[in-house]
Amino acid sequence: MDISCFVYTFGSYLKHLYGERVHKLSLAGNFTCPNRDGTLGKGGCTFCNVKSFGRDAQALSISAQITQEKQKIDLARRYLAYFQAYTSTYAEVATLQSLYEEAISQANIVGLCIGTRPDCVADATLDLLADYQSRGFEVWLELGLQSAQDATLKRINRGHGFAAYRDAVERAHSRALKVCTHLIVGLPGENHEQISDTLQQVLALGVEGIKLHPLMIVRGSRMAAQFHRGEIAPLSLSAYATLAADLIRHTPPEVIFHRVSATAQEPTLIAPDWCAGRWDGTQAVADQLAILGPQGSALGRPWLKPVI
Repeated sequence: MDISCFVYTFGSYLKHLYGERVHKLSLAGNFTCPNRDGTLGKGGCTFCNVKSFGRDAQALSISAQITQEKQKIDLARRYLAYFQAYTSTYAEVATLQSLYEEAISQANIVGLCIGTRPDCVADATLDLLADYQSRGFEVWLELGLQSAQDATLKRINRGHGFAAYRDAVERAHSRALKVCTHLIVGLPGENHEQISDTLQQVLALGVEGIKLHPLMIVRGSRMAAQFHRGEIAPLSLSAYATLAADLIRHTPPEVIFHRVSATAQEPTLIAPDWCAGRWDGTQAVADQLAILGPQGSALGRPWLKPVI
């Protein structure tokens, strides 16, 4: 079952906007993170693989990475440059401008998606992104919140609280920038009520997009050691699909889901096994929504797939 029958997906949004398929090209800009370089800490978030993410890509220039990524995709004529690896606003604005400009200067790049932390979004950076948007580029600020529960954020060594997210969203929205918020479902110590509360707090502040991720245990993370000691366990596929579907059904139909699940490959992935499958999580969520109702249905405002 196609997830876009039940969810307002990013792919549907882009196809409606441009009249054709648009692909994101994942890029690494040789960034680090304040939770790695000693500013806040050196261990990183407990769920994060601190060694491998984006390492190979960072040896290449942005233009070379774009060329390489385009060669993997043969179904698109337009692309978004997605600065994904680490904290992609964690540098001086002149450095950011150089990297972003190199990306948008490449053929058929129509916009930027910038992945970052809520506590690493300076006003000058937001002004830069707003300028690209005013020039006609599609711009998304992707904020890794993971949870709105301060106790959870402390437990996973996130290095910031929900207040930092609130501040970043308010400043981004004051410049009319679109925000996509990343949430992890299944973090240690969180129950269904707390996960639902996170969604409601995010929606109350206003958000244009959401990314849902299942908790994955990956090699090189501190959670890997916790997992091997039997202290934590990721969600089963059915449990994740049930939780994710409930969140989606309680999300207004105008909010765009950039992702409803995620994958990791061996040997990086330790658990859960179902996250090795590219479509397993997405299909399970779609199956739940087919039974229970589409995005927004729990609010009495069901999303209806438009005819494109």
